[in-house]
Amino acid sequence: MQGGVSDPALQSGRQIFFSWAFIGFMDKFYPMSATRQFTFICGPDDFLVNRVGREHFEALAAAARADEFSREIVNGFAGNVDEVAAAVNRFREAVQTLAMFGGKRIVWFKDVNFLADSVTGRAEGTLGQVEALQELLAGVNADEVGIVITAAPIDRRRSFAKWCEAHGDFTLAGADGEEAGEALAAVVRGEARECGATFGEGAVELLLQKIGANTRLLTEEVRKLATYAGEGAAITEANVAELTPNFAEGDFFEAADRFFAGDLPGTLAALQRHFFAGGDARPVLSALQNRNRILLQARVLLDTGELRPPSERYGFDKAAWARAQETYARHFGGDTEKSSFNLFTQNQWYAGKIAATAKLPPLRRIIDHQQEFIRAFEEIIRRPDAQEEVLRALAVRCLAG
Repeated sequence: MQGGVSDPALQSGRQIFFSWAFIGFMDKFYPMSATRQFTFICGPDDFLVNRVGREHFEALAAAARADEFSREIVNGFAGNVDEVAAAVNRFREAVQTLAMFGGKRIVWFKDVNFLADSVTGRAEGTLGQVEALQELLAGVNADEVGIVITAAPIDRRRSFAKWCEAHGDFTLAGADGEEAGEALAAVVRGEARECGATFGEGAVELLLQKIGANTRLLTEEVRKLATYAGEGAAITEANVAELTPNFAEGDFFEAADRFFAGDLPGTLAALQRHFFAGGDARPVLSALQNRNRILLQARVLLDTGELRPPSERYGFDKAAWARAQETYARHFGGDTEKSSFNLFTQNQWYAGKIAATAKLPPLRRIIDHQQEFIRAFEEIIRRPDAQEEVLRALAVRCLAG
């Protein structure tokens, strides 16, 4: 037929094309809502994940003007497959329960732990429950019920995690591996802002070294330091050194930090505080030796150009670190357990931070330091009642020149 479309298939195809073109046009000028059917928050740290989850839960409830009868928190913690099934069933009942007076319900599936790479998480019964959970989430009407799920830890390699990332409002709270240090620093600075405080130069880094990767303890310590500093004041490195105990794996960071910064008065003051509190010389010497071994390996790789000088904030360059690791890690016998004898078992950010903040001396001086540590250890064996005197003499010999 002239001037028209005689083929029904062609006509149908054109209709589809123009329908999609119209949708694209409308979406360009009148974008569709980015609202997802559920909010999924996960990460390695349960404290941080639940903290972010609570913020989302309260924000959803406030936006929906949900009263206390329209809010529900369901415990997702499970120690075995039967408990997984019970938790999923409780969550299903909460989601499918109608809100009073026709309002919107807000449900928080909290402390979900069966999505991890664990015995319970790998069980066939658990995998079946996870499939049922996915089907439930896929059929949720976001206008009737708002959902927040918090899971820690989680195996992000699995299909359910990837599906949640694609279909939900996905948030990764915290980080693993090389980004962990930066993520913890962000948590610390964020907590300080909430307390109306700031951190002075070097204070965040020292706090992370003293506390370690314990988010709950970090936030409590920030509140304490902010209270001590006063509203609007900066938390200084001296505040952290004086008020924050050493929790991170028994390492005695203050004396080691001052020593490798070339700060003789600071080192002597740190030793005085350590022994005044009844401390022993051996853990201090161990901390000094461990850090010196890391600096020794870093110094060699920097001198050969295989690593670039690190920044205090970002550590060693990731690409250069990966190349050096590929070249030399095999010489350590494939050992992956964290050890100061193997630079590449250290966190790339942490190792770079140590090298950046230390006044990195020449290789000869680092070797001399190691010999002095051995000398001090032997002297402490001979004079166990003069431990502080021995370490003070060590600091003077190494740093007074």
